[in-house]
Amino acid sequence: MKDKKLTRLRRARRTRAHIRELGVHRLAVHRTSQHIYAQIIAPDAAQTLVSASTVEKELSAGLSSTSNVDAAKKIGAAIAERAKAKGISKVAFDRAGFKFHGRIKALADAAREGGLEF
Repeated sequence: MKDKKLTRLRRARRTRAHIRELGVHRLAVHRTSQHIYAQIIAPDAAQTLVSASTVEKELSAGLSSTSNVDAAKKIGAAIAERAKAKGISKVAFDRAGFKFHGRIKALADAAREGGLEF
């Protein structure tokens, strides 16, 4: 059996190839056991335009844990707010091969509520 990470990265590669064809900004999400990270990457994949994560002091303040659904919602809202400030409204959601449930889904829903379209 292939290891979990390689399988996830294979799924991620397929998604990223499709997003590259679309030529839109990419909302990339990464999840670890302790934190969740989100960043919006330019269509040419050359630079990160906006980022938010539970590692940041001002975002993790007031959270009971940096690794739960509430934290993911806060990051989703923060990334949407920062993207709006930069004039970005349409993105493609790159879940990096992670299953779309739990924290990943919470982040995506919060970003949509914040005004991001994907």
